[in-house]
Amino acid sequence: MKPTKTVIITGTSRGIGFELVHLFANSGYSVLALSRNARPVANLNFENITALSFDLNSSKDYERVEAFVLNEWSKVDILINNAGTLINKPFSATTFEDFKQVYNTNVFGVAELTRRMIPFMSKNSHVVTISSMGGVQGSVKFPGLAAYSSSKGAVITLTELLAEEYKESGPSFNVLALGAVQTEMLEEAFPGYEAPNTAAQMGAYIFEFAKNGQQLYNGKLLQISSSTP
Repeated sequence: MKPTKTVIITGTSRGIGFELVHLFANSGYSVLALSRNARPVANLNFENITALSFDLNSSKDYERVEAFVLNEWSKVDILINNAGTLINKPFSATTFEDFKQVYNTNVFGVAELTRRMIPFMSKNSHVVTISSMGGVQGSVKFPGLAAYSSSKGAVITLTELLAEEYKESGPSFNVLALGAVQTEMLEEAFPGYEAPNTAAQMGAYIFEFAKNGQQLYNGKLLQISSSTP
């Protein structure tokens, strides 16, 4: 019997992450869904989904994930760093703690989970990190997003560096800079704004890219946006 392919997805309680859990589970993958609130995914009742409450700022939670992979899977085929946090406020009103909160999740958490999962990944494995068009050099920038967009720029550079460092052994690393997507996080930050893409549409694209993108790309930034910066 062919071993089941495995995927770890962060930020799965809602939005794009929640859509991705469904897509991978329905395709027969063993899914580890990580989110501070594990209940939405735990309630899905799929045999091939494990939902763990996971805080990107907790070293004990990383150890739990490592133990799960070691004991239950032994390998990771795909890691999708999807979790993110967004603060929308004027730069003059931001605090040191605001920047720490955003960077802890959007940068340090991505780096730490990736570092701990690489030993379980092969040459053919794929790490996909979700960034934002706001983090792309030369793109349109928006006031109020200094912490968020700069953190999303950081993971673009991190992806390029990791692809170079692991180019001989693998896995492959790619980063997707998303345009505006109609998610709960967007609505909370920009009430009333209507994005051109739904979480389901973006989830479907990321699903296909995560499965096959490493065959053609490594260390690449792909801009997934219907508008031109």
